[in-house]
Amino acid sequence: MQKERGILIVLSGPSGVGKGTVRKELFSTPDTNYEYSISMTTRQPRVGEVDGVDYFFQTHENFESLIQQGKLLEYASYVGNYYGTPLDYVNETLDSGRDVFLEIEVQGAAQVREKAPNALFIFLAPPSLSALEERLVGRGTETDDVIASRIQAAKQELEMMNLYDYVVENDEVTKACDRINAIVMAEHCRRERVEKRYYRMLEGK
Repeated sequence: MQKERGILIVLSGPSGVGKGTVRKELFSTPDTNYEYSISMTTRQPRVGEVDGVDYFFQTHENFESLIQQGKLLEYASYVGNYYGTPLDYVNETLDSGRDVFLEIEVQGAAQVREKAPNALFIFLAPPSLSALEERLVGRGTETDDVIASRIQAAKQELEMMNLYDYVVENDEVTKACDRINAIVMAEHCRRERVEKRYYRMLEGK
């Protein structure tokens, strides 16, 4: 029987909402079926980040070359840096039957919506803007000016929530992960995704 194609899962939300923390928790369970698509970026690594694990760190020149070659599923310029997703890797993994998990910025998610309308789009939301600001300050990695620009960007990103299929509040990381896993499980049972398999069964294939 032909393998069901994997689902492209897009998780995004405002900077500082905890996308990376939620993603790491989702992947901490040994039975996860998600394949993490590592994003490329031109920003400098934060303390503890590893090239090829957290991101593929690229120069501006290399990144712009990939854009020109059409090698990115999506890309965005955010607070002076590029972020993007390698296209070939995503398609090969989906064809193998694995779910591909993208943790990307809101700008990038809008591009994926145009190129991959069958993807599953989940918006990770903060409990409040004040909670979001506390998280950004708590990082200790950005200046006050950068934090202020990220809060302003977060307000604009919250207004783009209509691009998503589901909204998950990140009040507690484990609860947010449970909600995301439940959404993905339900999507795998969606009629539009499975009906071809049963039509083939009726035809004796």
